Amino acid sequence: MKHSIFYLFFFLLLLAISSYFILPTIAYGFTAWAMLLFFVSGVFVFLETTRVKEKPSVIRNVAVGVMVLSLLYSIVLPFFTSWALFRSEDYRNLIGEVKKGENFTNHVAPISTEEIRIVDNDMADRLGDKVLGSIPSLGSQAHLGQFSIQKVKGKLYWVAPLMHSGFFKWNNNKEGTPGYVMVSATNERDVTLVQEVEGKPVKIKYQSAAFFMSDLERHIYFNGYMTKGFTDYSFEIDDNGKPYWIITLYNKEVGFSGDNAVGILTVDVENGDITEYAIEDTPQWIDRIQPEDFIVSQLNDWGEYVLGYFNFSNERKLTTTRGMSLVYGSNDRAYWYTGLTSVGNDEGTVGFVLVDTRTKETIWYKQVGATEQAARQSAMGKVQEKGYYASFPITYNINGIPTYVMSLKDNAGLIKMIAMVSVEDYTIVGVGNNIKEALRAYKNSINSRGNSVIPNSYVNTYIISSTISRIKKDITNGSTNYYIMIDDLDSKIFIGSSLISSELPITQVGDSVNIKYDDGANELVDIVSFDNLNIRLKKTDKKIQN
Repeated sequence: MKHSIFYLFFFLLLLAISSYFILPTIAYGFTAWAMLLFFVSGVFVFLETTRVKEKPSVIRNVAVGVMVLSLLYSIVLPFFTSWALFRSEDYRNLIGEVKKGENFTNHVAPISTEEIRIVDNDMADRLGDKVLGSIPSLGSQAHLGQFSIQKVKGKLYWVAPLMHSGFFKWNNNKEGTPGYVMVSATNERDVTLVQEVEGKPVKIKYQSAAFFMSDLERHIYFNGYMTKGFTDYSFEIDDNGKPYWIITLYNKEVGFSGDNAVGILTVDVENGDITEYAIEDTPQWIDRIQPEDFIVSQLNDWGEYVLGYFNFSNERKLTTTRGMSLVYGSNDRAYWYTGLTSVGNDEGTVGFVLVDTRTKETIWYKQVGATEQAARQSAMGKVQEKGYYASFPITYNINGIPTYVMSLKDNAGLIKMIAMVSVEDYTIVGVGNNIKEALRAYKNSINSRGNSVIPNSYVNTYIISSTISRIKKDITNGSTNYYIMIDDLDSKIFIGSSLISSELPITQVGDSVNIKYDDGANELVDIVSFDNLNIRLKKTDKKIQN
């Protein structure tokens, strides 16, 4: 009996220690706590069994029963409650209503060239490490954590915390690491190490690289969240620059599967204060509630079970394309963007979806186009002689046309050029040394295709008739652009190439012209179409007969 009491005490102690390190969620639908019971009970049964001289105790029999029930809960019960054969409709409906989108500009408004994102996560890492390395005393005790993209006062930034480099660094600096790094997503020269906010030093005490009760997950777990699922730790700052950890709360909606966000936690990085919000009550400065992997899984289930579980011919099945990007739409709302492609189709899409990162509202635009990977290949093929590789593309509204924008980098990871590729037709490509050059080349490529790609109706274009006052050409990267000024609008410079009109190369000062151009506040204006009224080209007789 004494041995059994000792082993029972050992069992409880081992369970407590294991729970401290493993942090199992103690709730229906989660299996970690049951498997923990199984293994700890197994240790107890093994120790009891070694005492062969005594009969099996009641406590041992109870432990065996716990092992059996744990296995039933962890293996058998999930099979019957979560198997898609029985729950395919529940899996399909988990994403919610998928609405049909009509006008892309309703969600992704036109964007200025200054707001286009050219710095990706890898580049932000390089720039952040460079700043950290410039301060030897800091670089030796901390390293950069994972970057998160967010809008701060209307501008896009990559933000990452400084993290402890190991146990001994943490032990010598338990009050926290000194600050975070901000990298502009639109300007690779804008990199800032923030160590003070409103005159107070920034100390990131609670983080995943800390130990014991300063560990972020353990801190949350033992402060009221043992029975709730939480995941997706992202580092964000409010509009005043104060840093927080943002963590998603979630439930299992389909038996032991179907992870679904139900709210968020904010954790003050310095004092550990935890605040819980329902989705509808989440502060506006928080960009992301819905984790990327949740959305990918739910969209794939929605596309997989379109005709139920038994659909071996893959009829009407859809799946997401590889990779998902975060885009910002009208009113600064953030969306997860991904293409949808038929099962078995690697190059083309049947449309794309925008999923609100806060509410999970899902809009499907049925537009045939290219996948992100196909667009990358097209952009790299445009400069294949240089050997550049493309970053993962971000989708923007360019002239009312859904457009992939990506950086072209060399082997050192440095941005060398910018590329724009039409989502609808990936043969329409514009490449330049900077955003403006790429945009101009892209517009020229669009205009040279005539009506093969039609911009949305939002685009304001104007037609002006006037006389040429100046005209010059400029050759950049093998492309010739013509710069034109006219008498009746001398505050603008019009830019176009021979792809738009074969009349441009032979136009002279004094010629009367009709110019159709995009509306814009910039002094440089892109020509949509050009007609020299002094030139009257005629078809040959043979051409007319044909």
